[in-house]
Amino acid sequence: MSGPKLFEPLTVGNLTLANRIVIAPMCQYSANNGCMNDWHQIHLGQLALSGAALLTIEASAVLPEGRITHGDVGLYDDATEAAMAHVIESVRRWSDMPIAIQLSHAGRKASCEVPWKGGLQIAPSEPNGWQTEGPSTVPFLPEENAPVALDVDGLARVRDAFVAATVRAARLGIDAVQLHAAHGYLLHEFLSPLSNRREDEYGGSLENRMRFPLEVFDAVRAAFPAERVVTMRVSGTDWAEGGWDSDQTVAFAKALEARGCSAIHVSSGGITPAQQIPVGPSYQVPLARAVKQTVSIPVVAVGLITDFEQAEAIVGTGDADMIALARTILYDPRWPWHAAAHLGGKVKAPRQYLRSQPRQFKDLFEG
Repeated sequence: MSGPKLFEPLTVGNLTLANRIVIAPMCQYSANNGCMNDWHQIHLGQLALSGAALLTIEASAVLPEGRITHGDVGLYDDATEAAMAHVIESVRRWSDMPIAIQLSHAGRKASCEVPWKGGLQIAPSEPNGWQTEGPSTVPFLPEENAPVALDVDGLARVRDAFVAATVRAARLGIDAVQLHAAHGYLLHEFLSPLSNRREDEYGGSLENRMRFPLEVFDAVRAAFPAERVVTMRVSGTDWAEGGWDSDQTVAFAKALEARGCSAIHVSSGGITPAQQIPVGPSYQVPLARAVKQTVSIPVVAVGLITDFEQAEAIVGTGDADMIALARTILYDPRWPWHAAAHLGGKVKAPRQYLRSQPRQFKDLFEG
């Protein structure tokens, strides 16, 4: 009798993953001027001991003005690179889990307060605030300060910033780069007709709206070592009339695959406060399934995946190749251990913790 699909290895590009559980990027809003600190060492360190297959560093801004909040992590200068290097060195001293990073620019949704202080956008004239940028001068909320529409020079500056951050990530020895084109941030803003009102070659048709995100992907793919992985996170739908939808996501995924993208991570929403999201267990899985049915590269599903059998069903039925955990693994940092025990799989544990293996699961830990 074969073991659980969730704990079978998977190859993504040239990267071999021990199982199908990946840790999604999760903003901590705790950086100092873009620099990681002890909190990130604690946070990432515990997750690196979880038994998952891949650890993804939170959305890391490629420019200071690309941060969602003033507490966001960045990878845009020597100071932010050095701070990240210190954290990664500490984590890698005790874990061989592959590490990815999500590179991002928040676009019009930047310059915000941290969530536990309300999360509202901060005006450029206020402390911790700055002028936002986007594809068009349409703000996320009507009462917010309007973004500046990126001109040709601005587009080149942002694209070059993604490349520079990628070069820094390569220097840090990071195994994979994920580009953030979801949740209403800059690359998603170009994709969605709700936020992209441009009348040049970067707006209007689907081909035009995909142009800048694909240009960024091509530039990043060329800058990252060929043997390492570049992936994309997308919003499978805006959950709003007239917005980005599953069919457009499929077209975008096909274009990415043709350009050498190694995997697609399918989330949803974030572009408009008018979104109507039918939240429930596995509510985003059909969006991943639609992509999975049309591309040959691995697809990651995410969103309210909390139950062990639920996760096994997602990968076991072929709806997706991997599942990503965010809030679930914050609540239970040993979720992969518990899933392996429940499903009859094996999971890697630190040598220091091997003696914690429960008596009834004698073959749980691989050590």
